[in-house]
Amino acid sequence: MKLDNITVLDFETSGLDPARDRVIEMAAIRCYGGEIVSQFQTLVRFEGALAPKITEITGLTSADLVHGMDEETAFRILNRIIGDSIIVAHNALFDLGFLHHALMRFAKRSFNNDFLDTLTIARERHTYPHNLKDMCDRYGIVLEGAHRSLNDIIACWKLLEKMNEEKSVEPSLNTLGYMTKYGVPKWSPLQANLVPVEIKYA
Repeated sequence: MKLDNITVLDFETSGLDPARDRVIEMAAIRCYGGEIVSQFQTLVRFEGALAPKITEITGLTSADLVHGMDEETAFRILNRIIGDSIIVAHNALFDLGFLHHALMRFAKRSFNNDFLDTLTIARERHTYPHNLKDMCDRYGIVLEGAHRSLNDIIACWKLLEKMNEEKSVEPSLNTLGYMTKYGVPKWSPLQANLVPVEIKYA
């Protein structure tokens, strides 16, 4: 598959529920012809106290977010960057859920872009574990500062390139794998092909 017109994105969030929780950091890179042609990264203003677990994972504190960009402006900029591109994320169901709910709040519509989930591809091709750091290690990609958005998306982009070189990722377009033990996701994009996944162990 020719990896043209791609936007890789990643959100750090205040929790796991896209309907209730909020994005606290976002980053995106737009890629053409194997090159990163633009990028966007910002902290997002958050009213309230971050849970200690979120600070532990991301290193971000409530004080860091006081002067972040307001949420609506951040998502409007992100939406312009995405345009008509293919959206890429690692564990895309998570990020696409937050994108959907934010767009519904601010624009009263969702997105209809094609997407690729590098986590779904990883689960199809490899044994456990499948998190971004482990997959980068498997493909010889250096990931420094995991769980900060810009670091994660550059690593995700490199991972997608390696996976596509190994075997075309085109059959995985718009495919979302979900863990059978958790059941079908409450929300998924209309264009998604939902596939139950049984984790393969070595």
